[in-house]
Amino acid sequence: MTDFSDLGLSAPTLQAVADTGYTVATPIQAQAIPVALAGRDVLGIAQTGTGKTAAFTLPMIDRLVAGRSKARMPRSLVIAPTRELADQVAMAFDKYSKGQKLSWALLIGGVSFGDQELKLDRGVDVLIATPGRLLDHFERGKLLMTGVQIMVVDEADRMLDMGFIPDLERIFKLTPAKKQTLFFSATMPPEITRLTKQFLNDPVRIEASRPATTAENITQHLARIPASDPGAKRLALRALMGADNVRNGIVFCNRKSEVDVVAKSLRKHGFDASPIHGDLDQSMRTRTLEAFRKGELKFLVASDVAARGLDIPDVSHVFNYDVPHHADDYVHRIGRTGRAGKMGDTYMLVTPTDARSLDKVLKLIGQNPDEVTLDLDWASVKTESRSRGDKGRRPERSDSGRGGRDRSRGRPASETSVVSMEPLTPNPDAVAAPVEAQPAREAQSEAKSNRPPHRRERGPREAVATPTPAPTPVTEQPRAAAARRGVQPVAPRDDDDPRVVGFGADLPAFLARPITVASPADE
Repeated sequence: MTDFSDLGLSAPTLQAVADTGYTVATPIQAQAIPVALAGRDVLGIAQTGTGKTAAFTLPMIDRLVAGRSKARMPRSLVIAPTRELADQVAMAFDKYSKGQKLSWALLIGGVSFGDQELKLDRGVDVLIATPGRLLDHFERGKLLMTGVQIMVVDEADRMLDMGFIPDLERIFKLTPAKKQTLFFSATMPPEITRLTKQFLNDPVRIEASRPATTAENITQHLARIPASDPGAKRLALRALMGADNVRNGIVFCNRKSEVDVVAKSLRKHGFDASPIHGDLDQSMRTRTLEAFRKGELKFLVASDVAARGLDIPDVSHVFNYDVPHHADDYVHRIGRTGRAGKMGDTYMLVTPTDARSLDKVLKLIGQNPDEVTLDLDWASVKTESRSRGDKGRRPERSDSGRGGRDRSRGRPASETSVVSMEPLTPNPDAVAAPVEAQPAREAQSEAKSNRPPHRRERGPREAVATPTPAPTPVTEQPRAAAARRGVQPVAPRDDDDPRVVGFGADLPAFLARPITVASPADE
């Protein structure tokens, strides 16, 4: 074990670290801090929860003390993939820089541009931002990155998952080539490796643990569900969360819509739970996280927005409601517990449809979690689902078209609406013949035809040309009714037929619009 006092940090920084209660550095901190203080580029690879944030925050503070910030030109830049992670870095910088005259600004979405621009105008030493909001300020002309001396990329593999690599490449090109770069990631996919070779200058590779490994102080469990019914999964989840040793916990779901459903179900059954995902308002996400950190909220139901880098020191349990689609996400999810050397427990619910995703996770972590047996009444869940019928299920798509319903379903065949291909010239016999199946519609149509046309009041300077009244159109009838009246259907016209077909005796409505003629006085 290495004490912080042996890493070459200044006295004020050591005092700030001691005030937080830490005295011994983690492996990634012990190896990265001396190299960063020397000004070398760092490529740090360590599993989540090992203290990567302090590994770059502490040397940044010591290196930036000697200097002065300029308006709209930050001296250092920290890029984080999510708002929550960026906010956590800001809190760490504020905590470790006590007693030293250094300023910082946080640029994340969901917050007013005006407040952020005021801080940039005053000048900041450290700029902590998500890629999207950082580029928004740059394109508005409110930010220059030509004065960046230190650039930090945190959770780089998460940047890859969220599609931020093009933005990250652009940010690298907007900053000076001669700068110190600290690059941290829990895993090293090929795309991240390519990025480090392109933008890092002879970096010191620090690998505190092999990529994508789980901490030894985390006990992993696996609970198999006999069916893929959501009700069965929620029943199993409630049984695991209701154990006596569960002090608090985070429940992870693959989809944001599932997060809301699970949180609502837990609250309905008496659990103190709240959702957090990317579609929620930023102020609500911040309040929810703060309540969970303070112990005012017992359970957090989250999407993978909360799986990376969030430092919540005392989480006793992590529940994987869904097996993650990407095996790396499993490592990051369970890393929310067992932080700072504490013990943690995790549970993963597995259904028969999760076989492929489960194999990827087990292959990645190189071990088999302990299986737990759930003695639950699964039959009651199926009975409850059948009693609800189709409530909550998506309707099956019919042949009538996307998003619509088949209006002919449940009708007799004679009442089904069929468009007949009748000749354009009205048949006098057909008009005079009464329609037996639809007397009410004929009466309504006749009443409408005898109704006087609507006229609006016009001034003395307007003269209106009275249009020729359009003949009453022939109502489309089913094929059976048309056949009884002797109407012969017209065959479809071939596209190569050179004949020109007009409107016949039917005048279109747009040709019957009134025409306003100006009087000589207007000229």
